[in-house]
Amino acid sequence: MCLIIPEQYKSSLGVIQTQQAIKDLKDYFEQRLSEELKLTRVSSPLFVIPETGTNDNLNGVEKAVNFNVPNINKNVEIVQSLAKWKRVALKKYGFETGRGIYTDMNAIRKDEELDNIHSIYVDQWDWELIIDKEERNEAKLKEVVKKIYKVFKETEEHVHDIYPEINKMLPEEITFITSQELLDMYPELSPKEREDKIVRDKGAVFLMQIGKILDNGDKHDGRSPDYDDWELNGDILFYNPILDNAIELSSMGIRVDEERLKYQLDVSNCNDRKELDYHKALLNGELPYTIGGGIGQSRICMYFLNKAHIGEVQVGVWPDDMIKECSELGIHLL
Repeated sequence: MCLIIPEQYKSSLGVIQTQQAIKDLKDYFEQRLSEELKLTRVSSPLFVIPETGTNDNLNGVEKAVNFNVPNINKNVEIVQSLAKWKRVALKKYGFETGRGIYTDMNAIRKDEELDNIHSIYVDQWDWELIIDKEERNEAKLKEVVKKIYKVFKETEEHVHDIYPEINKMLPEEITFITSQELLDMYPELSPKEREDKIVRDKGAVFLMQIGKILDNGDKHDGRSPDYDDWELNGDILFYNPILDNAIELSSMGIRVDEERLKYQLDVSNCNDRKELDYHKALLNGELPYTIGGGIGQSRICMYFLNKAHIGEVQVGVWPDDMIKECSELGIHLL
């Protein structure tokens, strides 16, 4: 656990104002995101059957919370994200190319290390959009990122109009850079330090190609091999002046096709997944080609409302010493 306490921190909004602002911000962002990307809201699962292969393995080390359902005599897992489930849903619901879905995703990640921006409870908008196979390229990825960044900019303006005491911080445009380019710029720094460095300089960055092996023999960060194409994905990072570091607000990417799934499963030593329902369907060409991702709801509230701790915008569980220290220094955990 590493808690950052900003010097002379004081929230711009009180607790009741914050609760009101959270709803207004979420309502606005959700509506604009659905309009910009042509997304339809759908219901989503809280748990899935592991054999379907639709749960998210994240970095491959996190263990999903699971329990037995006596009536069906099966174990089920609490979702960690809906990256794969959405692709199956798009086919099942009969969506056409150029249209997509989004949903409120609630998850439990029990292995998360608790700090200013990490909680065991995850709430995000999970979205997925059908594209043509020919659109599986960097140009399409950047086009969609720019649309999402436009929604971020409009949301910032919306919040500032209602609460003028909250300053606007985003640059006019988002900067695109690959993880290899970032390593080349700052070879002496760790991946997290490189992220902090680039966002301090640029303000808003889309860091591309997460999960692939870089020239130094390491990955910038882990990414499960069976949803994002590691050549066509990335994270949206903003500079957070309250904590003086990078905050990741979205992980997204163009999803694997048949060949990229084979390759990434092979280099990750995960070929056993080919026997799961989702992977069989994808390898047989039965699923649409898509781009998608998740956008953290509590994190965007934390960022746009200038909060120092994610517990100021979501109810969670925290270590006693963290609760005590935050209380003493004016950080009101919900």
